[in-house]
This record gives sequence, structure tokens and C-alpha cells, in this order.
Amino acid sequence: MPLLKAKKALNELAGGDHLRVVATDPGSLRDFQVFSEQSGNALLESRQEAGRYYYLLQKKADTRRPDSAPAR
Repeated sequence: MPLLKAKKALNELAGGDHLRVVATDPGSLRDFQVFSEQSGNALLESRQEAGRYYYLLQKKADTRRPDSAPAR
């Protein structure tokens, strides 16, 4: 569930913005590593402390030109 919420939050951010995530699921460690590799969003920080997992993600840069219209 933490990864799904993070994906939704990243969709609302601009390229280069940061997102902090705190999770309690031990499986989230691998989930966030794989997500970062596959999505191109940078995992800047990943640490565990007192049963919690802390992540800092940076959304990948927007590659679309701001003045370009969506393809039809």
C-alpha cells in the first residue's frame, strides 16, 4: 500500500520535486528499490529506524516540452 500511495503522490508532482514516505511494511524496502529502477524516479534515501522505513524519492524530470500538445 505505501508504494501505491507514493505513485499517486508522485503523479501530482513536477519533475525534480521530492516526496518523503514513511512505511511500516518490511517489504517496502524491496518495493521502493525496484520501483525506482523501473520508473526512473530516483531513490535518494532509504533507511530503517525503530521499525519504520523512511524513503526520499525525486520525481524524474519532465521530458515533455511545456508548449507541446498531447499526441492524437
